[in-house]
Amino acid sequence: MPLIRRALISVSDKRGLIAFASALHARGVEIISTGGTLSFLQKNAIPARQVSDVTGFPEILDGRVKTLHPVIHAGLLAVLDNPEHVRQLAEHKITPIDMVVVNLYPFAETIAKPGIGLEDAIEQIDIGGPSMLRSAAKNFRHTAVITDPGRYDAVLQELQARDGSISEETCFALAREVFRHTAAYDAVIAGYLDRQAEPATVFPASFQVSTPRELALRYGENPHQQAALYGTWTSLFEKLHGKELSFNNIIDVSAAAALAAEFDEPAAVIVKHTNPCGVGTGATLDEAYERAFATDTASPFGGIVAVNRPLNRSAAELINKIFTEVIIAPAFPDEVLELLKKKKDRRLITLRGDLRQRRDPDVRSVPGGFLVQEPDVRPPAEEGFRCVTKRAPTDDETRALRFAWKVAKHVKSNAIVYAGPDRTLGVGAGQMSRVDASRVAVRKAGDHNLSLTGSVVGSDAFFPFADGLLEAVRAGATAVIQPGGSVRDDEVIAAADEHQIAMIFTGTRHFRH
Repeated sequence: MPLIRRALISVSDKRGLIAFASALHARGVEIISTGGTLSFLQKNAIPARQVSDVTGFPEILDGRVKTLHPVIHAGLLAVLDNPEHVRQLAEHKITPIDMVVVNLYPFAETIAKPGIGLEDAIEQIDIGGPSMLRSAAKNFRHTAVITDPGRYDAVLQELQARDGSISEETCFALAREVFRHTAAYDAVIAGYLDRQAEPATVFPASFQVSTPRELALRYGENPHQQAALYGTWTSLFEKLHGKELSFNNIIDVSAAAALAAEFDEPAAVIVKHTNPCGVGTGATLDEAYERAFATDTASPFGGIVAVNRPLNRSAAELINKIFTEVIIAPAFPDEVLELLKKKKDRRLITLRGDLRQRRDPDVRSVPGGFLVQEPDVRPPAEEGFRCVTKRAPTDDETRALRFAWKVAKHVKSNAIVYAGPDRTLGVGAGQMSRVDASRVAVRKAGDHNLSLTGSVVGSDAFFPFADGLLEAVRAGATAVIQPGGSVRDDEVIAAADEHQIAMIFTGTRHFRH
């Protein structure tokens, strides 16, 4: 439990520093500082000693060496209840440093600027700062260390409450923050240098992730599994109402919002266990939701609904007719919030930003490692759509094919989607064969009295045999969209021509495991 009598302050981010340093000085704390921080303090009438006056050694090498000195690090690392450490401090006339306030050169901000080269970036790699942070954090029982300006007020309050000391519990929490911070800092540098060495490589030689825990979750997919959310998910999705989000909620919300973002026109998506059970578009959200719901009127109970427009009152009333666990929209007008908040357990989530612009890597764990891939965000305009059959699709079929293709991308493989120009009619997800996926989709359409005559079919991957296509023909489909690429493409095309089916090859597969 250190009593704070001496503090070393060297910061790049000077937010809140004047008030914090002034309060330390008022408590009689001696302040040691360096370079720009020293000038900043002195300009604001806060007394501080130059590090070189303490070490007896000047700053050298254009400031690269300032605090890398035994007088500094012995002052940070001494175990003050160890008599031999105390004896050695006295022998070398070294005074302990009880507090370190350091944040690092803005490396990430520097490399984000246009035109920054390797030499400029290297100069923003902090050496002395991480060294002091790590020394102080290692010795947390005797040295308090602060790297986040957001901690200043709480630390000052504790100093006041504890007559100038900081509890070991607080020091331990601050030390953990330091090691998380320096790990993230080093990961950014390592990633940047790898990209310089291998500019054509998408993924660096070492995969490093350091990201804050955002939410501690009640449990994971099942109650016996512990879970937490890490990253910046809550900067995109904000909960306005309802119970805390679960692990499964977060996955489903992400899936529903990503599919809704595929459409420019008003769209509604209903998701259950990450798979869409209905998708619709229309002139209004009311039309879009009615079309989505009509695909499967049973599965939406307890499901997730996402829309890509601010949720209007009439559409909200339609959604409110059954229990919906989560509703996601870009905005909820006050009258809509008032209506939907009447069900206290329902979660209402706003989505901030355009998910189509996100390029977050897709990361999945496997025993002993991680699989990392680019996100599947290629827009249809970049895919190589081409008609491979004698009959080209009509305009209505073309609209329906594009609709089905957008949805199929978000359905677990094997995926088959029967659709019209503005709605899903049957969805077959996660089957072991493409024929089975088609049969599931046909059965579900029949269960809800939806005719597939004149519909189109979207398949996330190629038809390996003509049987999958013939299943669609028997169901009443008149056009198909699929990636192509099977060794039996000619056989499948011939079967389509025989039945006057129009078929589009996209040249792009959308497997989703």
